[in-house]
Amino acid sequence: MTPLDDRATGCVAGAAVGDALGGATEGWTPEQIVTRYGGQVEGIVGPYNEDWRNARPIAPYHKGDGHITDDTLMTHALIRVYEQVGGHLDAYSMAEHLVPELMGAKQWIPELEAEALPLQRIFLAEKWIVARLHYGHADPREAGVGNIVNCGAAMYVAPVGIVNAADPDAAYAEAVDLAGAHQSSYGREAAGVMAAAVAEAMRPGATVDSVVATALRLAKDGTRAAIEAVCEAARGHGHWDGSFETLRAAMRPYDTVADTYRDQGLGARRPSRVHSIEELPLALAFLVIAKGDYRDTVLGGVNYGRDADSIASMGGAIAGALGGLASIPADWVSEVGTASRTDLVAPGHAIAAVARRVHAEDQRRRRAHEAAFAELDES
Repeated sequence: MTPLDDRATGCVAGAAVGDALGGATEGWTPEQIVTRYGGQVEGIVGPYNEDWRNARPIAPYHKGDGHITDDTLMTHALIRVYEQVGGHLDAYSMAEHLVPELMGAKQWIPELEAEALPLQRIFLAEKWIVARLHYGHADPREAGVGNIVNCGAAMYVAPVGIVNAADPDAAYAEAVDLAGAHQSSYGREAAGVMAAAVAEAMRPGATVDSVVATALRLAKDGTRAAIEAVCEAARGHGHWDGSFETLRAAMRPYDTVADTYRDQGLGARRPSRVHSIEELPLALAFLVIAKGDYRDTVLGGVNYGRDADSIASMGGAIAGALGGLASIPADWVSEVGTASRTDLVAPGHAIAAVARRVHAEDQRRRRAHEAAFAELDES
């Protein structure tokens, strides 16, 4: 593979594997996770609730056992949109292409163990896209206003970073435009920063430090403050084991989701300039602690709990882009792919092909502009 294919497949497969491993521990505390599994999670495990079909509050989803969740369903749907468009995306692309992907055709949904529309699995914050754009006919550029502010947009924007590989500023701008149809406030901001982090991680010579520096350079308001605080706290740890209380304390001033994860306060997930989603800062923190190692970046998020699937998925996407496909344990890729009846590698090749076409068109357009401007500036 070319380095582009290697990093793209590493990013997309890395996100999916992190998502699948974190699905089992989503919503629980580190202490509850250790009690349930007899120790820290080191790979693919079964559902937190053995009787998952009847468990509350997450029934009827079969989380665990290597099943990808809505994070990966949305990521793969966005890749298919890129393939259809063959170019950069914006808020209108969400309305014209992503909405039909969510409600147009059945596919295998691992957590439901059935063929179903993606719309029937995605969370309410993502169903909002269909409600506002298909049924509400909202202006796509403003459709995200009014939705709950969460990590919904950030969790699937890694393909934007791949298409804009090595150009984090362009990735940030494209993701902010695209996510306007889904999210507002710090949820939209996190999508831009996540895409930029992936774009930087795709760059030859990129490091954990350069990824974090890029995120801090582009992030605004509470998102920037949270990333800075949590990553600084992370630098005091050599391993994710033992880091959770410190990282949570650093994140707490910026997070609107309570320490008791499912008990939401009045200000939870409402627009704000001083707050941040928790998932992206934590993903970057575990990347820092692991020094870019894929396995430990993901396992940090898995064992942290709370929104574990999204934390591990975002961290896995960035670590996978930095290290390439070989950085992901091959047995994890194989087992998650088999359990989810989903090819985890092919979508990475698909988005790499799109990135090549987009880059060629960008290059043609830049050269035309340079020639025109040079003619304008002739004395």
